[in-house]
Amino acid sequence: MSELSLIAAFEELLRPRSQRIVRWVGDDAAVVRARPVAVTSVDAMVDGVHFRLDHPGVTAADAGHRALAAALSDLAAMGADTGEAYVAIGVPEGMPADDVLDCVRAMEGLAEETGTTIAGGDLVRAPALTLAVTVTGWADREDDLVGRDGALPGDVVVVTGALGAAAAGLAILDGRAAGPDALVGAYLRPRPRLGEGRALAVAGAHAMIDLSDGLATDARHLAARSGARIEIDLDALPLAPGVREVAAQLGVEPWELGAGGGEDFELCACLAAGAAAPRGVELTRVGTVVAGAAEAAFSAGGEPRAARGYEHRLG
Repeated sequence: MSELSLIAAFEELLRPRSQRIVRWVGDDAAVVRARPVAVTSVDAMVDGVHFRLDHPGVTAADAGHRALAAALSDLAAMGADTGEAYVAIGVPEGMPADDVLDCVRAMEGLAEETGTTIAGGDLVRAPALTLAVTVTGWADREDDLVGRDGALPGDVVVVTGALGAAAAGLAILDGRAAGPDALVGAYLRPRPRLGEGRALAVAGAHAMIDLSDGLATDARHLAARSGARIEIDLDALPLAPGVREVAAQLGVEPWELGAGGGEDFELCACLAAGAAAPRGVELTRVGTVVAGAAEAAFSAGGEPRAARGYEHRLG
């Protein structure tokens, strides 16, 4: 299928979801009626780095979903409303057109679930499937948003949902462990916590981050940006069902998957100790912000632990 044929097929698949959209797919550029504050993030995923299409359990649709979910998760971490996504797709030679369309279908499926409009993008040839996603969210006031830099001594540290599912799912997918299909699904099709992020912002969260690289790394980002010490109790982590069993097969502590695996795309927030929890949001207290050096400290069983999350290595 030619580039023009694929683009025409994309136009049939995609739908606008906002009255803000003036011009979109089919024009040289998208035109969107803006709200007062725009929130923009860029995320990229590459076959062989962020996913493996040579794995029989991974599809181009999975890659498309994961790429958009990861980008939208950044908007969730800011407490922004969803808006538009712009997707650049690099297609390797020989990739079937149906796989490319499945990739876009999966993105559009998630866009529909989250109220996002895929408003434009680009299609090029690349050495490997490459998905670069730019998302724009919106707010009416700067103060409606949450950054990483507001954690205060005395705050409690909470996380949404359950942790460790993605790391355990990847281990199952790779054949290093056995476990429930739900864990594999959590890795292949993560859900951005947009409603939870907005609710936490309304509840007055002082700082927030999405857990893309694992709590062990992302708590350090919060501490560094806030200039405060964050103490995490690894025994308090809410682990997804099946994570403990997978950890046992891998010969690691369960908290290593919960804090170090990454790609759960849950949220970690710092709230005033007396703040009311947002209604309908599943939160677990996992730590405290204290005065001290800008660092994150981890303990389990009352003993300090050297927890490590994911870190990108580019060289």
